[in-house]
Amino acid sequence: MTAQAPLEHEEHETLIAQCRQRSIALLHENLSPAGILAAHPGARANARGYTAIFGRDAAICALGMVASGDAVLAREAAVGIETLARHQAANGQIPKFVDVERAEADFWYLGCIDSTLWWLIAIALLDRDGAGLRTRHAAGIERAITWLQAQEHQRFFLLQQNEASDWADIMPRSGFVLYTNALWYQVKRLLGLPQATQTLENANRLFMPFGGAAAEYRRARLLVHYVKRGAKRRDLYLSFVNFAMYGDEGDVFGNLLAVLCGLADGSQSLRVLRSLRREGVADPYPVRVVCEPILESSILWRPYMSRHRQNLAWQYHNGGIWPFVGAFWVAALAAAGRPERELRAELAKVAAANALADWQFNEWLHGSTLQPQGMPRQSWNAAAFLIADAAIAGNRLFTPAGSSGRARPTQHDR
Repeated sequence: MTAQAPLEHEEHETLIAQCRQRSIALLHENLSPAGILAAHPGARANARGYTAIFGRDAAICALGMVASGDAVLAREAAVGIETLARHQAANGQIPKFVDVERAEADFWYLGCIDSTLWWLIAIALLDRDGAGLRTRHAAGIERAITWLQAQEHQRFFLLQQNEASDWADIMPRSGFVLYTNALWYQVKRLLGLPQATQTLENANRLFMPFGGAAAEYRRARLLVHYVKRGAKRRDLYLSFVNFAMYGDEGDVFGNLLAVLCGLADGSQSLRVLRSLRREGVADPYPVRVVCEPILESSILWRPYMSRHRQNLAWQYHNGGIWPFVGAFWVAALAAAGRPERELRAELAKVAAANALADWQFNEWLHGSTLQPQGMPRQSWNAAAFLIADAAIAGNRLFTPAGSSGRARPTQHDR
């Protein structure tokens, strides 16, 4: 062993410890009576709506707050979940965000599908610590499940969605979307919902149709016909599959959730992670959220992607570096059993991204220039870092393939 290796390790540990401390402090700063805000309050954050309670942000933050080991954060973790529950639509949908000052729920242009999924996941996982959310919100949970099941294809048992209606809300993924259905499979496992096996099998047939037996259902054969002719990233799940259309850009978050939520079995998880490593998505900071940006010359390009010049190549959802997704990269590596030294080196890279511009916890970085972009002081950067830190220590919130993932029985089990 060289003299340099221990020094690098010590530097990693110092940076991780600093980021853990600053993450907890930032979450304390961003607490409100209605729950955790998406970003630190200020003129810019207020003007851009980041001082609202966002469905996906609040759920991810709740998991990180519980994982933090901080008593105040653990106690406050479910407050945002309760706020979202009070603004649940009559049809069961959880809003994209709640503007607390206006007491107004927003459901996005084409509908927001993943807030409901994340809300259900957060409730199930928080209840492992006896939060009582599943009893208190039993009726709302039933409505949320019914709303999701109304969007489930009755032969594929996969959710269908419009484009630009999940976390990547100015991207053209539509039809059957990997990110959404990885979360749907996790919901089914956690809550004991029916047809979980069919969801798993059909997700793998549609999003990873390379090799294996041909699908029996003729609609599935037609959907993957075009994929098999043209897709090039055959070790990654496709980002979406629609009629004669598919996403081969390499959706990093979707693939990480496929690992963490159990769509990928052990050997497939390793192929996915090795492929992402080859694509360099974690260098120098984890992670770029696509392997290859969608260019304006692409058939997948949409005019709305250039709105505010935000989703051009290597920016925002189209190849920007998102430190909160970087934390899910570390969690996925931990789930795959990678050595602790490697995990801590990757976690230190996430910490380094959060530390840029004197610990700005920036929303995203330009995927090519590495320039910090977006809203600073993001809550889910801090929370996801704490989730990854806990995952390395063995406190894994997600249940990859090989785990039962089954929580206490629900009305669907009885």
